[in-house]
Amino acid sequence: MRPTLPDPPTRTKSQPQRVVDGVSERIHSGALKPGDRVPSEPGLMQEFGVSRTVVREAMSRLQASGLVETRQGVGTFVLASATPEPLLAIGARDLQVRQKLAMLELRISIESEAASLAAVRRREDHLLAMRAALDAFDLQRRAGGSTTEPDFQFHVQIAAATGNEYFEEVLTSLGNATIPRSAPDAATGAAGDRKTATRFGEAQPMLESGKAITQREHEAIYEAIRRGDAAAARAAMFMHLSNSRERMRANTDSSGS
Repeated sequence: MRPTLPDPPTRTKSQPQRVVDGVSERIHSGALKPGDRVPSEPGLMQEFGVSRTVVREAMSRLQASGLVETRQGVGTFVLASATPEPLLAIGARDLQVRQKLAMLELRISIESEAASLAAVRRREDHLLAMRAALDAFDLQRRAGGSTTEPDFQFHVQIAAATGNEYFEEVLTSLGNATIPRSAPDAATGAAGDRKTATRFGEAQPMLESGKAITQREHEAIYEAIRRGDAAAARAAMFMHLSNSRERMRANTDSSGS
């Protein structure tokens, strides 16, 4: 008689994915139609038994998939199914904004997990490097200088602290869909022309007024990593990048034609 083998273990869905699946199922089934408002954050928190941070991450994933859109101060609404507009048909300004927002959505996913791993794997030298980047950011902010480099270094040091080389490689090689700049150390062409260098995670001129807020958000991330609190580090990074995306969206709307 053949022995009975145990059933293979089933993978437990993450909390954000449970919310994503629940909402998207209603959209696909027609229970939620285009233009309908998605249940409020408190409603989803109660229904799925999750935190506000989990609900916001789920909404971010649904936005990235093109199922919903969030209107600041109003709510989240189901989008109509439509054939995506070809990128080349989008105006230059709209394309740039879409790329920036899309990159921030990608960063939310990648860097939230990086912060979580950094909290449990970081060494003292990683903390020292993060602290140095934070101090440099604050010094430049107070002096009215550019905070681009220390901002970038802070995020890279978190990636390095994961112990997974690919996190750092992604941050440094994806390029920067936020805003390109001409760097002093950029490569020089044969004719002596200065090439444009881009970096993933660069600060944006339209968000300069939010440097003090960014500093506080960075400090919260650092403290969670220093304590070794993976959940708090993930949540702090998620909130920082989500807030950055909302600040970008708000500034884009206010400066629109």
